[in-house]
Amino acid sequence: QVQLVESGGGLVQSGGSLNLSCAASGAIPVIYHMGYYRQAPGKQRELVAGTTSVGINTYGESVKGRFNISRDNAKNTVFLQMSHLKPEDTAVYYCSLKFMPGPAEYWGQGTQVTVSS
Repeated sequence: QVQLVESGGGLVQSGGSLNLSCAASGAIPVIYHMGYYRQAPGKQRELVAGTTSVGINTYGESVKGRFNISRDNAKNTVFLQMSHLKPEDTAVYYCSLKFMPGPAEYWGQGTQVTVSS
């Protein structure tokens, strides 16, 4: 089993910044991907950003240029720096850890990010 503990999030005004982090513990594999997804009310969960064990990063189109994902492999932790936040970034953000190869995938408890206009 893998446990993911998320921190960060909260309320911020439009144009502001927030940082999220997610620490993994337990039976962590050698190779795994970590990332963040988000889900707004009435919408499907979507990829925000992901990072591989060798540091290859992927971003959702709507956050490119505004968000930055990084990871500390020694601490099994991923960080999401969010800047120039918009009201449409409001959602519950979920941390994900995927075994590579799969299929096991684990999720954090989710953290609320609210951007006021």
